[in-house]
Amino acid sequence: MPSSKAIKSFLPFVIIGVVAALTITMGAIFYRAKRVTAVTMSKEQTVAAQATGSVHARGSADAPVTLEEFGDFQCPPCGRLAEPLQQIEKDYGSRLRVIFRNFPFTIHEHAHEAAYAAEAAGLQGRFWEMHDLLYQEQAAWAKSKEVQTLFEAYSGMIHLDVERFKKDMASDRVKEKVESDRKRGEALGVKNTPTIFINNESVPPTSLNPTALRAAIDAALREKKGS
Repeated sequence: MPSSKAIKSFLPFVIIGVVAALTITMGAIFYRAKRVTAVTMSKEQTVAAQATGSVHARGSADAPVTLEEFGDFQCPPCGRLAEPLQQIEKDYGSRLRVIFRNFPFTIHEHAHEAAYAAEAAGLQGRFWEMHDLLYQEQAAWAKSKEVQTLFEAYSGMIHLDVERFKKDMASDRVKEKVESDRKRGEALGVKNTPTIFINNESVPPTSLNPTALRAAIDAALREKKGS
């Protein structure tokens, strides 16, 4: 058995090792947050988003086509579709308005927390920035044991008041908003995510890919033009 003197002499190295490990872990978490670049909304998108109040929308309110998505931030298919949807938004410009509604599933460990994070960011006018970050970094936080720390890091990176963000995440207001989105989805028959409606018409699950979505948007544009 080691002597007390040997233990004392070895103890400082143990402490240094533990501190170093914690530093590396936290450093990795914040590095991932800092390397993410939030998508910047155009002036038109920002004005439209602010004008909608509790509805999270990007794009012109006068757009001939509205795409409404019910999504779960921890849902892998939602994550895979997020970037193509952003490109579709960019390509269609003023012709397309995009609405996002929360539909988290309990089978996803952090899905509700992620929805609360997005809504808490929304109370400071940064819903879409958090929305984009959560999907971009889904692989990082979905399996993390420090998910709250990551969400707080993300909130700092998109220039939120972090203390307010933490309080808002736990607030009834945020939880009620997420539940309201869910109830709307259930009323519309939503059972899976992502579920997308284009001009109030449900898009079949087999068409939830960039090519089919563009075709559906083009069809909706032609219909609007012909009406």
